[in-house]
Amino acid sequence: MATTDTNMEEAPPKRSKKPLLIGILLAILLGGGGFYATWAGMILGPPAGGKKHEAAPGPLTGIAFVPLETLVISLGRDSRAEHLRFSAQVEVVEQAAADVTRLAPRILDVLNSYLRAIDTRDIENPAAMARLRAQMLRRIQIVTGEGRVRDLLITEFVLN
Repeated sequence: MATTDTNMEEAPPKRSKKPLLIGILLAILLGGGGFYATWAGMILGPPAGGKKHEAAPGPLTGIAFVPLETLVISLGRDSRAEHLRFSAQVEVVEQAAADVTRLAPRILDVLNSYLRAIDTRDIENPAAMARLRAQMLRRIQIVTGEGRVRDLLITEFVLN
């Protein structure tokens, strides 16, 4: 009996997966290196924050706080409370503290007019405080002029 070696097909030799694995590993390393170089500001400029992180600053200088008189505002009949008691301080640039103090009656007038004009549901809604504060700050900045008032600090906002 003759064996038929010619009937058996020779299987091609298996290809090694080593080059594929090396290629994937190099792609991951190069991608990670490129990301780090970009994030650290080595390639496209400074990091997203703009400046490199510095040590915590010392005490703030160049600012002053101007206290405002307390406002008591009568609320409408549809409100659950009768009055709003509002106190605040204005954070100003130190050089403008005297000017803002002289303008305090005008600031109080603007705040009083605004708080009386808004709907009582907005006053009673705790989530609306940020929007109310931003609106009041913008009105104060218009009265005092740009660059003088930095922030409005609400020290008392009581419904009774």
